[in-house]
Formats: sequence, C-alpha cells, structure tokens
Amino acid sequence: MKAARIYGAKDVRVEDVELKEIGAKDVKVEVAWTGICGSDLHAYSHPEGLLPTDEVHPLSNRKMPLTLGHEFSGTITEVGKDVTSLKVGDRVCIEPNLRCGKCKECREGNYHLCRHSGAAFIGLADDGGFAEYCVLDEKHVYQIPDNMSLEQAALVEPTAVTHRGVEVAGVKAGDKVLVTGAGPIGLLTALCARAAGATDVYVSDVAEERLELAKSFGFVTPLNPTKEDVVARIMKDTNNTGVDVAIECAGVQATFDTCLEALKITGTVCLVALFTDNPKLSAFQALIKEATIKSSLAYANSYDRVIDLIASGQVPAEKVITNKIVLDDVVEDGFELLLNDKSQSKILVSAK
Repeated sequence: MKAARIYGAKDVRVEDVELKEIGAKDVKVEVAWTGICGSDLHAYSHPEGLLPTDEVHPLSNRKMPLTLGHEFSGTITEVGKDVTSLKVGDRVCIEPNLRCGKCKECREGNYHLCRHSGAAFIGLADDGGFAEYCVLDEKHVYQIPDNMSLEQAALVEPTAVTHRGVEVAGVKAGDKVLVTGAGPIGLLTALCARAAGATDVYVSDVAEERLELAKSFGFVTPLNPTKEDVVARIMKDTNNTGVDVAIECAGVQATFDTCLEALKITGTVCLVALFTDNPKLSAFQALIKEATIKSSLAYANSYDRVIDLIASGQVPAEKVITNKIVLDDVVEDGFELLLNDKSQSKILVSAK
C-alpha cells in the first residue's frame, strides 16, 4: 500500500510499504482523510526529540522510518477475531495516544499522562494515517454517527485537544476569553470556548490571513499585536477588568506575557501550546492577581463528547479546513505549504 514515511528532517517519502497483520483485537481501517498537525510539521522539520529516531519506543517497539499522521478517519474493512465493539463497514475516527493501560496514571483514567508513553502518538511513535490503510487496536477506534462526514471525523483529534484545554481552563457561560494564536488549535479553541458559553472571544495573532478566518466565525474579535495593543484593547472593552480566561495556543514568550497581562484578578491562564523555549513567568504579576496557571495536554475520556459536539454543529470544526490534497502531494502541497503560507490553517490529505 501507499504511505508517507519519515526518514529524517524534511525527508518524507511517499512509497509502497507492507501493512502489518491484523491481531485478534485489531481493526483494519481504510483511511479517508488525515489532517496535518503542528506536531507533524515539527516532526517534518526537527524529528529529534519528537520521534523515536535512535531507539525504539517502549510501547510501539518502533522507530523511524514511520508513517506519519495522527488526525484521521476512515472505514473499517476487516476486524480481528476478538473485536467486539466494531464491525466491518463502520465509519470511524482515531484516538491516537499510546498508553500502557497498566501504570497508575492509566488505571486512574489519566491515560494521556501514561508514564511509559511520554505523550507518544500513533503517527509519531507508530505507523499512522498518511497511508491507504492502518491497522490499530480497537481501543483507539471510535465509530462516528451517520450525520458526521469523514472530513469532520478527521478533526475530532485536534478538537479534543482544544476541548480539554477549554475544560481545564474552566470556561463557563458568560466568560470573556482570550485565545493567543490563530493556528488550527487556536481557532478550534475559540470554537470550543464559544460552545462552552463564552460570550466574548478575542483571538490574537500576527498573521492577518489567520485573523480573517477567525473573524469569519462571526463571534470572534480579532486582534493583531503588530497593529494594536492587545491588552489595552481588552482592558478598554472590559472596563479595565480583563478576561476571565486566557488560553495560550501560540507557544512564545510574548503571547504568554499577553495572557497574564490581559487577565482579570483571580483569572486563569491555561497553556495548551508546546513551547520550544521555556517561558519566563512574571511571578509578581501572577501573585498580585492571584492568577491561576494551568496546563492541558492532549485529551482523555472525551472523544464521545467531542464527536457529539461536532456532529451536532455546536463546534463547527470544519470551518478551519483551508485545503484538501492527495497523499502523493503531501510534502509540497502539505508540509511545505503550511510552513510558508500563513493563509493555510488545516489541510486534509486524502489517501486516494
């Protein structure tokens, strides 16, 4: 079958590979759509530290080269003899986080924090969805309802990331929320915050094209820090109070600072983005505001709710899709385009 495999930095090859055999608890999925994630872009440019490059991962027993892609959907074409929750013909999406199922964190339901996984995913530590087919344990596979498209289903994974971020941040009805960063995660965070009841949602970014997409949602106030003082604008709008919640989706020092500065007294900052360089915290400012600083990693036990939110239209995740391409073009029209064209948000890749 055809698959996009990574061999090293900016070395992704679409080639024919053998599909692994189906185990007793596995299902074979014919992949429909796979989204390109920021993690995929980072892996494409700098695989060291994100992918198992030299030693095999302890859970997958795999290392590079690997088939990328962890945001994907498709249709089941074959099931193992002990599979009970799914059947041939089911349309599905994938929950890709790897976990041992045995450590304290897994037993307590926090399998996204599995101590043996290191936050590893199918598609980053094992073969993923940039392929015609994928074989997975049934625990990673969720059936989708008839009123959900396979394109929407490919967005369940990134939406689950943002849904958890909004939940951890404690966004509630009537809240004013700032989201820093208008990439796919920031945009989906804005949609999830609105679904949670936020009445005012600010989104800041330096790329006008991304802010235009945020503005098209109809409820977002877009703010460009290169053209406007974000904190001053928010303070003006809130009678010098600030936002109830600030959710950091950009991963840089300046936006982290903005979150804390725009926050109301006793407000909450939630970190969702991955930071390349550890940010510095203004401890004095956090102290005098009695600010709560939280962090949110991936997701756990939320896929069913996220599927319902997207299928019902409460979180119209499909609004972040800006392009659809075929697997053969995943490098030039996918990875490279996203690295160089800020008008792009979420690109979906078709396996056919």
